[in-house]
Amino acid sequence: MKKISIIGSTGSIGRQSLDVVRSNTDKFKVTAISGNENTELLFEQAREFMPELVAIYSEKHALEFNEKIRRDPELRGIEIMTGLEGLKAVAAHSDSSMLITAVVGMIGLVPTIEAIKKGKDIALSNKETMVAGGEIVSRLSGSMGARIIPVDSEHSAIFQCLNGEEKESVEKLILTASGGPFRGRTSQELMKVSKADALRHPNWEMGRKITIDSATLMNKGLEVIEARWLFGIDADRIDVIVHPQSIIHSMVEFKDKSVIAQLGNPDMRMPIQYALTYPQRKEGKGIESLDLVKVGSLTFEKPDCETFPCLKLAYEVLRLGGTYAVALNAANEVLVEQFLNDRIGFYDIPRYIEKTLERHSSIEEPGIEDILAADTWAREFVKQQIAI
Repeated sequence: MKKISIIGSTGSIGRQSLDVVRSNTDKFKVTAISGNENTELLFEQAREFMPELVAIYSEKHALEFNEKIRRDPELRGIEIMTGLEGLKAVAAHSDSSMLITAVVGMIGLVPTIEAIKKGKDIALSNKETMVAGGEIVSRLSGSMGARIIPVDSEHSAIFQCLNGEEKESVEKLILTASGGPFRGRTSQELMKVSKADALRHPNWEMGRKITIDSATLMNKGLEVIEARWLFGIDADRIDVIVHPQSIIHSMVEFKDKSVIAQLGNPDMRMPIQYALTYPQRKEGKGIESLDLVKVGSLTFEKPDCETFPCLKLAYEVLRLGGTYAVALNAANEVLVEQFLNDRIGFYDIPRYIEKTLERHSSIEEPGIEDILAADTWAREFVKQQIAI
């Protein structure tokens, strides 16, 4: 039985990860979980899966959770921790062999590094870990013998397409994008879109932040940066193609011009289960089989990088190197939060990201402290620019 820990168990990927565990109780045991504001759901998860450790990032919410635990005799033995130390403890928990990084945002970087230092395999859903610290994480995982198995559907697809292939045989990676809720819209139309409009993703059930990133195409930009570090492929050999049906999750073109693709219905439980069972494949309980006749047709388009400039900005920072990707990611996190709080418009997101990059003093070959400092600088710069 594989023992796993999860940071971000109450989020979209965390909940779907627990669905996979729930369908395979004979194969997986959850030993540690973390959450933050949704203490009600975290408590239900603790009762169902009986982990040894629960971390709640906020001390206030940890007090609420502790009150619930005290009223339930069966749960009083669970250890409770808070803050970043709590996340690190879940990530490095001694009774697990794999960490699922389901938390959203830069907060996932340090705990993931802690898990790698312990030699644990990583089922990686936290894009920011590789966007901000890809070089460090890649080097450290290699030295510690920790496998990084991607959970994002696109990177999982590439990971599967590359199985048994030599890196030297790869011509390019092709990441597919749904195009989000605003595919085909003009820049004039996007000036007027609302938060509710942006949260209506046509294919995937995701968290709010990632859904907005999908609407701006920043999600795909972050995936391009992530792919560079996960697979060791330069930016010039990573393409993005819009595929509205989200059936082909990504592809790899090889030097002989063969293209291998991974297909399936848009269901995140599939790549999650693959990461947990790798290198084996197990029955996908509750996952619908792909019916290509029912799908009917698959279509493809070039991404519109003028209307959706976030994708172009991501390629630019990848080519520039240093801490530019850290600044891009940090600015985007702050701006998406402000958009969700109805304080800025949709196009303010790429506009202020570009301003941040123009003012950023990049550090070449950064260490972890440099990355954290660049992240802090970019967040403060954006907040000053939009006066919050």
